[in-house]
Amino acid sequence: MMPSTNVVPIESAVRVNPLFRWLSLAWLIVRRPFLLRRVDRYVIEDVAGVPIAVLPSVWNPVVFRTGEYLARSLLEGSVGQPSDHEHSQRALDMGTGSGIGAIFAARRGYQVIAVDLNPEAVRCARVNALMNRLEGLIEVRQGDLFEPVAREQFDLVLFNPPFFRGTPKDLADMAWRGVDVLERFAAGLPGALRPGGHALIVLSTDGEGAALLKALEENGMRVDAVDCRNLGNEVMTVYCAKVR
Repeated sequence: MMPSTNVVPIESAVRVNPLFRWLSLAWLIVRRPFLLRRVDRYVIEDVAGVPIAVLPSVWNPVVFRTGEYLARSLLEGSVGQPSDHEHSQRALDMGTGSGIGAIFAARRGYQVIAVDLNPEAVRCARVNALMNRLEGLIEVRQGDLFEPVAREQFDLVLFNPPFFRGTPKDLADMAWRGVDVLERFAAGLPGALRPGGHALIVLSTDGEGAALLKALEENGMRVDAVDCRNLGNEVMTVYCAKVR
């Protein structure tokens, strides 16, 4: 049984706009040399007025769009708003990269744990927490998926996964491809959520997003699309996952 999402309408939107898709790809090819100047080097990006430093070997959340999109969805959307509970609201930014998700979660009032396997991403996220004066709300840990937060639970989990299958070629490539990351994340997510908690996950029509949606359902999660953006060459969607 397929997850309760609008994956089919999203894919249909891409198919019925072939000219728009072709023009978007052509424009992306033209921009590529300029975008690559901001990849694998020291840069500072601006997201909604928030400075985000990006170090070499760390995924650029603006150039590759998904990190910025998830952060803006958290900033602008109703999903992800901390609830009025007696306990402090905790968020987990899984695969934090530059720390952009952790930064925006902290700005919404969460106490955040940010996790990444890439040691350069861990360093980058700590730099951004300090630069934005959020070091009191953000703790960055190095490790593989849920291992650094074993037996801990969260009200919100953010995940911008590697979209493609394969063995990463280097540190930066871990944000792009993985072997079984999607299935292991789906298996560990239910136990990482507090009662009533949820995850926000950004996926694209490029890559293996359908595999993650299927794995989430198989692990007892209900998944609903809460935001969608058609970029012409791909459609990005933010999904909300909750334990059924």
